[in-house]
Formats: sequence, structure tokens, C-alpha cells
Amino acid sequence: MLKIGVFGVGHLGKFHLNNWKEIKDVEVVGFYDPSDDAAQDVTEKYQLPRFLDAERLIDAVDVIDVIAPTNYHYDLAKKAIRKGKHVFLEKPMAHTMQEAQELVNLVKESRIKLQVGHVERFNPAFLAVRQMDLNPMFIEVHRLAQFNVRGTEVSVILDLMIHDIDIILSLVKSEVKQISASGVAVMTDTPDIANVRIEFNNGCVANLTSSRISMKKMRKMRLFQKDAYIGIDFLNKKSEIIKLKSPQDIDAFSFDLDTQYGKKTIAVVNPQVPEVNAIKRELESFRDAIVNNTPTQVSEVDGYRAMDVAHQILQKIKNNNIIV
Repeated sequence: MLKIGVFGVGHLGKFHLNNWKEIKDVEVVGFYDPSDDAAQDVTEKYQLPRFLDAERLIDAVDVIDVIAPTNYHYDLAKKAIRKGKHVFLEKPMAHTMQEAQELVNLVKESRIKLQVGHVERFNPAFLAVRQMDLNPMFIEVHRLAQFNVRGTEVSVILDLMIHDIDIILSLVKSEVKQISASGVAVMTDTPDIANVRIEFNNGCVANLTSSRISMKKMRKMRLFQKDAYIGIDFLNKKSEIIKLKSPQDIDAFSFDLDTQYGKKTIAVVNPQVPEVNAIKRELESFRDAIVNNTPTQVSEVDGYRAMDVAHQILQKIKNNNIIV
């Protein structure tokens, strides 16, 4: 039975608590949160003890789950790793690249597991297309949200776009060649809307737009590769594939298309989207990695790479906004 300590019981922290309580072979020992209001609510609702000292909770558990604001991630994770405790860190994994690099080094020197909370890896719409041989050469992403004060301690790049950066880096098996970016701080002191173009050494290009000041919500990714288009709607949990028909596409809707290269048969496939609670799935995957001593599905290196690209984007935006 793995003993879990939860650090941060705000909006997302409560989702984690709800899911940990449904996962087998784990026990939530208690939580740490400096907010008296949040603590009282959780104590009454979940009947869990509140720890007033973070280190005491770390000492009492096997695993810490950190859903506190980003600037607390490094200190909590560092203390836990040095005590031999496993760590789940909500994204982004740290406040600065130096902190992220040190956490990567600490994990490498230890025997613990660390997973970063890039929950879209476990979104059912994404899981539905993972069985395909995905090799995108052009990617279009729109992630739009209505303004919410929660999460604005970081830019829209580190708040929203980093989800898509992580997905793209997991799909494109090539190094980043060049980044172009522009962004505007509208409601906060950091960019609230941004447009980014990432070029990879293998020729793949990804265009990303993220906003947290939109009138409507949207979380869509479109992948284009040889012989196929893949659409992923993370918000509405839907996926579609349009591709050249193969013998396996017996039940797919199809039609013929005359091209200069001859007649092509096109298949439209709506893959079965599993009924998955993404947060629960990611926490279960972390539990499994610990119990089975296997790699975490979103490792500290994955978290570092996503942060690295995000910070390069922020620097590009900063450089573009300098008035000469």
C-alpha cells in the first residue's frame, strides 16, 4: 500500500484527492496547504488530517503529489527526493530552468520515480489515435480559454501551451531547429495570448496558438502526415482520421477521389474513444511505474524538454516586444 501526501488542495488539488481515493493500493495519509480556508474545507469533506509542517508529511509518506503553485515545486521535490520519496509534480515541473535541471540531476542520482502532470497525454481523444503510426510533418494547434485568475502566476505559455508542446515533442522524433513567436500581455504582466511556430530538423513544422482571454473554449490539434490527417479535440473528447483506405478499414466510410496520380480511395475513421478519466489514468500510471519499477509515462526529462521549449518561446516573445 503506497502512502500518498498531497501538497496543495486548491481547485486541481481536490480533483487529485477525489481520484487518489478511488485508486487501488494507495492510501492518502494527509495534506499540506498554508491556506486555512482550503484546509478547513478539505478536512471536513475528506476527513483527512492537515499537516502544518511540509517535512513531517514528506517523512510520513512514500509518494508526494505536488499541485501547489509552480514556485513551490522545486523545494518540495528536492526535499522529497533526498529522502527517497517518489514525486508527482504538476506542470510546469519547476519555476526556472536551473531548478528543473537540478531536479533532473537529483532523480538520476536516486532510485525514485518522478512524473510530470502533463495530463493531456492521458486525454481519451489522444489515447484513441495513439495506436496509429503517428509521424506528423505539419501540426496545427489551438488552445483557447476564458480568462480565469487561477493559473496567472505564469504566462499562457507555461499555463496552457506547455500541454501542446509536450504532446508535440512526444510525437516528433526530431530536435527543434528554430522557434518563432509573438505574444501580448493583455490582462496580466505576462503573455496572455501567443502564436508560435516550431520547426524541427526533420522538416516538421508546428503552429501553436494559445489564449486565456478568449470568448470560447477550444483545445484542438490537427496532425498532417503522409497519407493521413488526424484531428484531436481534447475538449470534447473526439478524434477523426481521414486517410488512404487500407484493408483494415472495412467498416469505415469511404469514397473515391480522382487525382493526377490516379484514383484514390479515402477512408473517414472515427476511432473509438475510451471512457477514461484522464487525471485518474495519469495517477494510476504513476502508481504502476512505482510498483512495477518501470519508467514513468511523462518523465522528468519530458518535463524538462517541454519547459526548455516554453522558455525559448518566452525569450523570443520578450525579444520581439523590445522597443528600440
